[in-house]
Amino acid sequence: MIYENYIRVLYIDLTSNKIRIENREDLCEYLGGVGVASKLFEENLKPELDVLDEAQPIVFAIGAASTIFPVITKTVAMFRSPLTGELGESYAGGRMAMTMFMAGYDAIVIQGKSRKPTYITISKNNVEFKDARAIWGMCNDEAGRVIRERGTGGGKRSIIRIGPAGENLVKYANVCVDTYRHFGRLGLGAVFGSKYLKAISIIGDRNIPIKNFKEYFKVFQGIFKRVNDTEIMSKYHDAGTPINIEPLNAAGGLPTKNLKQNVFEYGHNVSGEAFACSNLVRKMACTGCPVGCIHIGQFRREFDKGHEYEAVSVAYDYELIYALGTFLGVKTTEEVLQLIEAVEKHGLDAMSTGVVLGWATEAFMKKLITEQDTIVPLSFGDTANYIKAIGYISKKENDFYEALSEGAYKASEVYGGKEFAMTFAKNEMPGYHTGYGSVIGPTVGARHSHLCNGGYAIDQSIKEFNKEKFIEAIFAEEKERCMLNSLIICLFARKVYDRQTILAALNSIGSNYTDEDLTALGEKIYKVKLRIKKSLGFDQLSVKLPRRLFETPSMTGLLDENVAYELMEMYNKKTEELMAKEI
Repeated sequence: MIYENYIRVLYIDLTSNKIRIENREDLCEYLGGVGVASKLFEENLKPELDVLDEAQPIVFAIGAASTIFPVITKTVAMFRSPLTGELGESYAGGRMAMTMFMAGYDAIVIQGKSRKPTYITISKNNVEFKDARAIWGMCNDEAGRVIRERGTGGGKRSIIRIGPAGENLVKYANVCVDTYRHFGRLGLGAVFGSKYLKAISIIGDRNIPIKNFKEYFKVFQGIFKRVNDTEIMSKYHDAGTPINIEPLNAAGGLPTKNLKQNVFEYGHNVSGEAFACSNLVRKMACTGCPVGCIHIGQFRREFDKGHEYEAVSVAYDYELIYALGTFLGVKTTEEVLQLIEAVEKHGLDAMSTGVVLGWATEAFMKKLITEQDTIVPLSFGDTANYIKAIGYISKKENDFYEALSEGAYKASEVYGGKEFAMTFAKNEMPGYHTGYGSVIGPTVGARHSHLCNGGYAIDQSIKEFNKEKFIEAIFAEEKERCMLNSLIICLFARKVYDRQTILAALNSIGSNYTDEDLTALGEKIYKVKLRIKKSLGFDQLSVKLPRRLFETPSMTGLLDENVAYELMEMYNKKTEELMAKEI
């Protein structure tokens, strides 16, 4: 809490419909964001109970400088992932961080299970438990509309909600935040559904004067100018992250057709430039960000005979184009947007959905499964049947789609094809096949995401591969991002927020830190995450990688499976050394 010596935590019990608020001085050493969330999650986690037991917690936290400086816009969610069975960690922008800050809460801990579908309204002085039976079954858009119409009171508002996939406990269901942002990966939507929690509406109207305004404004202006007047952030506003499609495709690092290929022959048709020219209609920003990296694309859909059309708008970015485009062999921007809209409608994580459908398509082609399982024939590029399959996943239409709803790893255990089920420690792969970093990074990362340590970016920056230097780089970046996510800085802006800038920002609002303090903070937070993973039974050395990773050349050439496992062992030794270290 800014200018206070405590972290203000709101605890919500869905079983009893009771709340309590605690001012936790002991949590200040974790600064905010993922540091506070990790510690609260560790305190409330029940490792001995089932993944979706009602006692398992959901923790939300904002950063130590959320909404106060440009591009510090994220909220972190910590939970036990139903997809992997271990640490679940996800980030979302939108308005949520601002509304939590203006409602006066640094963190929210949710436990228990409602007796009936419920949504919660949180404001500065009140928490209300409201009947959600009328909106249970609605898609994200409809549920959000109804909650907005029912809403009362002034102030800024953020609405987070789940779709049918979360209600049906699909293990990679997401949580939609303010329409165009999401807690996407690792299945937070299923955790909401298991608690009969349809949505949370947060309203904030608090006003906090800045004490040393002159110094604060000087730092703010410096950051604002770096964000707006340099090339560091310009690409995110212009064509956005889809600008990466063309260069990765040209370099041979773009996963295509379930990674049977590293180049997509129709890559130019679904490039960032193609979307910008044919479909881009609007750019938006998270609250507190001047960049505007959210790109909204539009396609036309006939909804009735006689040329009755509607214009459908959805947000798109690189990861969605990869997962629902190149990975599935989908050739046009319009078809990619149609698939994104289907995923949004049901409330599914786009990356996991694309990867499980990639596995299912190849399994169908190899006759491991039949049309009796899939209901519709699956083939790369068949958008119409993929849209139907997305609906079947959301509803768990039959035994096959029940298995598919648990992820590619689980489905391959049941039906075979584990060698081409593209997962890292049970989490579906991101959109990079750039080298050892794109394989080792998410495998050893705390939440098995490419954003844990940016291994794919390390691939693209190193000139000569050296095992020791490579592992040191990934390990250092993992710890650094723990620190960055305690603030919580949008990782697009990590080059703006160098150590000097972070210290200046914190010191201008009364948090006196040194460079050494930031280093120690990153290590402290990472140790908490490693303890959580160990308590949930995770063993880094037991992870098996799909053989396809070593059959299809990466951007840096064909990868050696033995080298990959050696690198995992080297990284594991680094974590053991950290756990033994006094901080």
